[in-house]
Amino acid sequence: LCCECGQFHLLLDNHLYNFQDEVDDELICHICLQPLLQPMDTPCGHTYCFKCLENFMQEYNFCPMDRKKLSFQQCHKSSLLVRNLLDKLVVLCPFKTECQQTMQRCELEAHLQNRCPGFKKYKSDLQRKKNPISKGKEDPPTKLETTTPKDPEAPSGGSSLVTESSAAAAVSLGTAEPGLVNPAFEETEEGENLPQRTSLVAETTTIEIHREDPEEELGMRIVGGKDTPLGNIVVQEVLRDSVIAADGRIAPGDHILEVNGVNISSVTHCQAVSFLRHPGPVLHLMVLQEKGFSNKTAQQDSNSATNREVIHVTLIKRDRSEPLGIKLIRKTDEAGIFILDLLEGGLAAKNGKLSRNDRVLSINGQDLRQGTPEAAAQIIQTTESRVNFVILRQPGVQLSDPVEDSSSTSNNSSSSSNGGSPVHHRRRLEQTHYRRKSNYQKGYVSHEKTVAIKKEPKESLGITIGGGRDNKNKLPIYVTSVQPIGCLFRDGRIKRGDVLLSINGIDLTHLNYYEAVSALKSNAASHSVVLKALEILSLNSTESSQDIKEPGFSWSPLWITWLGLPSYLHCCQDIVLTKGNLESWGFSIVGGFEESKGNQPFFIKTIVPGTPAFRDRKLKCGDEIVAVNGVPAIGMSNSELIPMLKEQRNKVTLTVVSWPGSLV
Repeated sequence: LCCECGQFHLLLDNHLYNFQDEVDDELICHICLQPLLQPMDTPCGHTYCFKCLENFMQEYNFCPMDRKKLSFQQCHKSSLLVRNLLDKLVVLCPFKTECQQTMQRCELEAHLQNRCPGFKKYKSDLQRKKNPISKGKEDPPTKLETTTPKDPEAPSGGSSLVTESSAAAAVSLGTAEPGLVNPAFEETEEGENLPQRTSLVAETTTIEIHREDPEEELGMRIVGGKDTPLGNIVVQEVLRDSVIAADGRIAPGDHILEVNGVNISSVTHCQAVSFLRHPGPVLHLMVLQEKGFSNKTAQQDSNSATNREVIHVTLIKRDRSEPLGIKLIRKTDEAGIFILDLLEGGLAAKNGKLSRNDRVLSINGQDLRQGTPEAAAQIIQTTESRVNFVILRQPGVQLSDPVEDSSSTSNNSSSSSNGGSPVHHRRRLEQTHYRRKSNYQKGYVSHEKTVAIKKEPKESLGITIGGGRDNKNKLPIYVTSVQPIGCLFRDGRIKRGDVLLSINGIDLTHLNYYEAVSALKSNAASHSVVLKALEILSLNSTESSQDIKEPGFSWSPLWITWLGLPSYLHCCQDIVLTKGNLESWGFSIVGGFEESKGNQPFFIKTIVPGTPAFRDRKLKCGDEIVAVNGVPAIGMSNSELIPMLKEQRNKVTLTVVSWPGSLV
């Protein structure tokens, strides 16, 4: 039984409704012959249900009505007027024996969940059938809920911080809180035959970071802040060979709750950057870490983890090709990677600090708690010198049998008897880039300016630049510094952080870094230069993101400033996720249209360990979802985007814009 429409239908089929009156033919889908659901307009002027059209277009390439050539990407969501007319159609409660109420179609789900005596009785009867022991007792009305168990090792006071500051990680996944959706969890009818995976486990941990140089960068990128839909400060990336990577306990997706005792769960992005860039030999961080879905095995593991110890080991290679002499495996009964053997005479064996059966938590800051031997081998092989291991050791435990498949063992080099490890390089997906509409400019706006300068032919512009479309984030060209020599410093209108659009009419917005450098140099030789640039301005006069100055930090734009760029400078990429029938996608999102806030982008807030989104490793916290399977997400509410994500059974294409997090 569907909990949204109260009727029986297949999971992938449209909802069913009992309409009070005959519905106008103009509001009927001519594929299913029912009133439209999630209406989509074609370029030729016809309207169909989203699901009906999507299923039809998987087999045909024409419009069902006039047979004109058509692709699903050409279609768009119907106007708000049409959607409102459909939502206001009057329907009858499907539990007509116990409930004779009528309501607008958009109100039916809330009626079933909160007010309908028939649906309440149905759930109680269903619960008694599942739990015969409780037969005869009246079951209280319950929501489809999941709860986050409190971790026994969480520090005191941590639970209140979790409640206040990490909705996506620690609230009930069945919540109807505005702006939050968690496609990581999905109820299935087969759920009673599966391991209990009804809740996400998250725990707070206090981590002490030591720096030999008090002004050294921590080496991580962060996103979020109370001035963004993300709310929390979230770690987007840990840089290799950094202080954080060497420590090994912080991973992408962790939420930073406190810095040196100061609660940063409700500060702006710029304030959080300032706190984290503050120099000092010791830094105390309280972080919230996702541990994945709970089940009996996981709870037993957490209880047995108390007598384990975390050990940091650094091995130094003389060159990139030098083998470490380690054989890695997966186990049948436990997630992660374990050391099967240390090859005699190898670098690891000589070092003497790694042992057989150690579990590898991370290598060079790359989280491998749910990783594979192949992923570990690739990290080791691409490391020039220092290989930093963080391992978990439990004394006295014998190694269980490894999984016997082609990827069960891995070595970091050709030191094994079979001539090397089977490292499988992930196929790079073709990236799709297109422009899209967005009116989200909260906190920052861009102002276009034209700067015309008369100069000597040999006089340099005097600027350095960054970005370029060959950058992994496909950034536009921006100014990283204006040197005190050169005509632009003398003029004063071009500033650090400005995005360069063109020089003397030559478009710079689609060039890679070296092409842009060449274009700037060649045009700088003329007597006059006309530069078009975008200046990103903060709407908050008390906070300037461009000039957060901390000693020892190289300058780059903050993550939040990129959100002020106009959409024609956004470079999108497609990320394709695949999963099994009973898996979930494994990420949570925030944002979307709300009456009180208007249009906001959808951002990735958390990525759950052990899920398809986590294993794919292309999706990052802070990424903005632009479209799902080619259907634009702009203007949608989360209640519209949730079904689109959950309806995709085995494959989904997410079109995202990815901006680099702020470096701290």
